Order: sequence, then C-alpha cells, then structure tokens
Amino acid sequence: MAKKPYQPPVQSKGGQIFDSFFILALVYAALLTPLLLGLGASNGATKHQTAPTWESLHQNTTMAQQWEKLGYTPKTAAPIIEQQFDYSINYGYLLLTIVVIGGYFFFMLKASRKEYLEVIDEKFGDDSH
Repeated sequence: MAKKPYQPPVQSKGGQIFDSFFILALVYAALLTPLLLGLGASNGATKHQTAPTWESLHQNTTMAQQWEKLGYTPKTAAPIIEQQFDYSINYGYLLLTIVVIGGYFFFMLKASRKEYLEVIDEKFGDDSH
C-alpha cells in the first residue's frame, strides 16, 4: 500500500494576518513592559551643567552639527548626552528570561510532536516510533 505523503496543515490568510499582528503586539509589549515597570537601562544619574557648550559636552564639530540638524542646542541636548547608563546584569531577570525562552522552546517541541512524528513516519517508515 502506497503511503500518503505528509501534508502540513494549511493556515488561512486571516490566520496568517492575525498571527503577524499578534507577534508584532508581543514584540511591542516585550519592549515596552520594562520601560513601564521602570526597569530601563538608565539609572537616572546625570551631571548638570549650568551653561553647557558642545565642547563641555565632549561633542566635536561634526557631532554638534548633527545635533543641530535635529533641532537641539547644547542646553537641550545636555540631558540626553549626560545621561549615565547602568550596564550591570540583574541575574534574576536574566534567569527569568532563560526560563521563559526555554519554556517556549519546550512548549513548541511538545505542541509539534504529532507533526514531527508524521514527517519521521513518512521518511523512515513505521519502525521509527
């Protein structure tokens, strides 16, 4: 008896559009959530200058020209330039990220098991189980 070749499930165009927007929303939420929870990279430490100049902000002529093209003056650009960032690693959040990504990977493997077995059965026969 001839084996029926594996046919993957077909997703409708509406389902594809929904999936695309859903993934986009998840990415947006993943990027926005730390900012809303105050978990951004900035520690809020700034050096305040009363009358900043491009030189006192350590900006060369080319950098100053680019700032000015964006509509900034030394006084308005100073809070952005002087903002200090905290690059320390929070091991709790790192572990949480590893668990979430690992859990998603494990879920995807378990959820796809049936399809994986059908493909293996098609390629290698019934003895592969």
